[in-house]
Amino acid sequence: MAKDKIAYVCDNCGQESSKWLGKCPSCHQWNTFREIRISGDSGQQSARMAARSVASAAQSNFGSVSHALHLRDIPLKDVPRMDMHDAELNRVLGGGLVPGSIILLGGDPGIGKSTLTLQTIMRMPDTNVLYVSGEESAHQLKMRAERIEGGVNDGVMILCETSIEKIFNEIRTSNPDLLIIDSIQTMETETVDTAPGSITQIRECASALLRFAKASGVPVILIGHITKEGSIAGPKILEHIVDAVIQFEGDRQGLYRILRSIKNRFGSTSEIGIYEMLQNGLRPVANPSELLLGDDREGMSGIAICAAVEGMRPFLIETQALVSSAAYGTPQRSATGFDQRRLGMLLAVLEKKVGFKLVQKDVFINIAGGIKVSDMAMDLSIIAAVFSSNVDIAINSSYCLCGEVGLSGEIRPVARIEQRISEAEKLGFTDIIIPKRNLSALKGKKYSITIHPMSRVEEALRHLFG
Repeated sequence: MAKDKIAYVCDNCGQESSKWLGKCPSCHQWNTFREIRISGDSGQQSARMAARSVASAAQSNFGSVSHALHLRDIPLKDVPRMDMHDAELNRVLGGGLVPGSIILLGGDPGIGKSTLTLQTIMRMPDTNVLYVSGEESAHQLKMRAERIEGGVNDGVMILCETSIEKIFNEIRTSNPDLLIIDSIQTMETETVDTAPGSITQIRECASALLRFAKASGVPVILIGHITKEGSIAGPKILEHIVDAVIQFEGDRQGLYRILRSIKNRFGSTSEIGIYEMLQNGLRPVANPSELLLGDDREGMSGIAICAAVEGMRPFLIETQALVSSAAYGTPQRSATGFDQRRLGMLLAVLEKKVGFKLVQKDVFINIAGGIKVSDMAMDLSIIAAVFSSNVDIAINSSYCLCGEVGLSGEIRPVARIEQRISEAEKLGFTDIIIPKRNLSALKGKKYSITIHPMSRVEEALRHLFG
């Protein structure tokens, strides 16, 4: 039997050392090294025993290669994906869940991570699922399952446990087709003498689950906490070892949630999924444009509609702006759902190139629906909404805008212009303002919507407001 090993690990960054150090050479923090005892087994034997007993058939398909192969000799075959019975989740995963993959799902507290996972596995018939909860009791999960509508899966098993060794023992007994860990920060292994949630515990538990998933072919979904800065809690290696990192984001007080892929080895990272939070669970939104646009914007100043693209999906977003006289000495600049630093840049362009004075003005920006948008094509609609609010003149409700604004006031081209125009046309808009340099991509294509190409910000504002 292998002997136990003594190591010293930094509590702040996870740096390891064979001896105690006063100052961490990685993060330069003082007195952060703690002594830990690591067993010679390190959780590998438990993981391998569980993997061998789960499914012998999966071993032949997903077992590790014992010798090197030429790249040309490796057979190329399509791996059948597991249907999650959720169109939005399947899109973000790249078409479904790949057997043997390990997925990390992160998000703010209370955003709906556990709700999304539980309602998904309840709608997967003929699938044995082991749901391991280290935060909630079985009674709490039962109450949530009763509240969620849309399906009942008799193959769902609940285990309230935090010991990774006991979890593997249960896996050998239940033989699940899918394993859910809620959450990885609550798991602990007996081979590491540190508290649950520490960097070493997260790394060792995640590594054991990774070996189990790859050896057995059973997919694993890890639910993870995030820090106050918005990143996944724990060591960065946690994001490296998983196959996909999915972020669940949105305003907890709002109705809509966005499922965004940050890393995906089996699909595109450009896909997003949109959900609406209801009392009985999360409802996938097939056409978000119809829900994000208000019906009573006619004659209201400070509102502009942008044809945005998030991931591979185009949808229309209502941009709201409010400009008022500053009540205090320093004017306020506030943005909800939009980058506040980019708002400051756009206001500087508006003042420098258009002659629009905002020195003594408060400016507030809000993206309707409580979602966050990072598309650069929002620039033109932000400027138009701010101008509209200041002069108190409404933008024609039949107009839609898209375009990135440069520092010199030029309107720069944007990607996927055909999809943006088609989405605006489908929703009944009659006019759209696009960058002039995007016209070359529209040669030979006919639309019922009137296209207005613009090259400068002042040109677009003159067209909208006269």
